[in-house]
Amino acid sequence: MTERTAPPARASQAPPHPAPVTSPASAPGPVESPAPGPVASPAPVTPPASPPAPAPVLQPLGRLRHDWPRTFADRLTAPLPGVRALARLAREGAVRPRAEGLRDIPLLPFEPGSLPPAGPGTLAVTWAGHASWVLRVGGLTVLTDPVWSRRIFGTPARLTPVGVRWEDLPPVDAVVISHNHFDHLDGPTLKRLPRHTPVFVPAGLGRWFTRRRFSRVTELDWWEAAELDGVRFDFVPAHHWSKRTLLDTCRSLWGGWVLTDRTGRRIHFAGDTGYGHWFAEIGRRYPGIDLALLPIGAYDPRWWLGDVHTDPEEAVRAHQDLGARRMAPMHWATFVLSSEPVLEPLTRVRAAWEKAGLPREDLWDLPVGGSRVLVP
Repeated sequence: MTERTAPPARASQAPPHPAPVTSPASAPGPVESPAPGPVASPAPVTPPASPPAPAPVLQPLGRLRHDWPRTFADRLTAPLPGVRALARLAREGAVRPRAEGLRDIPLLPFEPGSLPPAGPGTLAVTWAGHASWVLRVGGLTVLTDPVWSRRIFGTPARLTPVGVRWEDLPPVDAVVISHNHFDHLDGPTLKRLPRHTPVFVPAGLGRWFTRRRFSRVTELDWWEAAELDGVRFDFVPAHHWSKRTLLDTCRSLWGGWVLTDRTGRRIHFAGDTGYGHWFAEIGRRYPGIDLALLPIGAYDPRWWLGDVHTDPEEAVRAHQDLGARRMAPMHWATFVLSSEPVLEPLTRVRAAWEKAGLPREDLWDLPVGGSRVLVP
């Protein structure tokens, strides 16, 4: 496949989606790190030979459960920071860039343009900023972690405007949510959607939406899937956590999404994640990912954020573990959430990509508001 910015030709038929099964979803992996601390730069994970991956568990649209576990803390792949780590963070105050790290704000890439035309055979992405994408897949328009607000709880205002004006969006056919942190689950933005919009959410988060009168909410566990108008939505693991109030730590799940159209073309949206073994397992279960949307920002200091946010070099390794053909960076150039200089994620991911010997045209380092179209 090649990519261009014009509408694609109709895709040839590929193998259909995996057949649904009714066996339970796979259990979560073990805890990887004994405690927060300095994070080494791991090599890409090479999984050992293993049996064929099981097919995902297909669930009906609108599936809600009221018997989820009270906590998903057993899904953590690293312990959450304790009192000592919080005291160190308060002592060092390393949660914002220094003045010199903010000087490049005017250089952050912002090039809003018209959304590309999209038909049933189009696979296109437009970066609205942070983890918010406008995906055109299988004839659907899908928003990921939509945050159109100028400011979110606990952070300064956006560094760059939203890349797509709300009034310029086509009708939204579906929304996927990765987890409940405020920079990924934005109440004011979601209020702008019709309440009949299909929403795909992690286990335990459905009630948040039904309380706000959303009527088509599908809750999924890891390795579960649902299908909407021929597009499959698979919920997959991530190395992260969840919390929205003082009393709900890990009460809902977190993860990423794999969207597959009728022809078998796939996009992986990682949401928010650190680096670890799940990427290789996702690549094993979903071979042939055409594009991976991976976070590259909010990573410093590493002793504080290394378990839950990939740095640029880890994002490139995650892309390799996934076996994806292309990578589009995200989760940078929008909100100040950590202490690295604002332009550093871009320069580092480009250097890591070149060092890995990967084709430059397969790194879709879009500006905020930029679009790319994948065509056969």
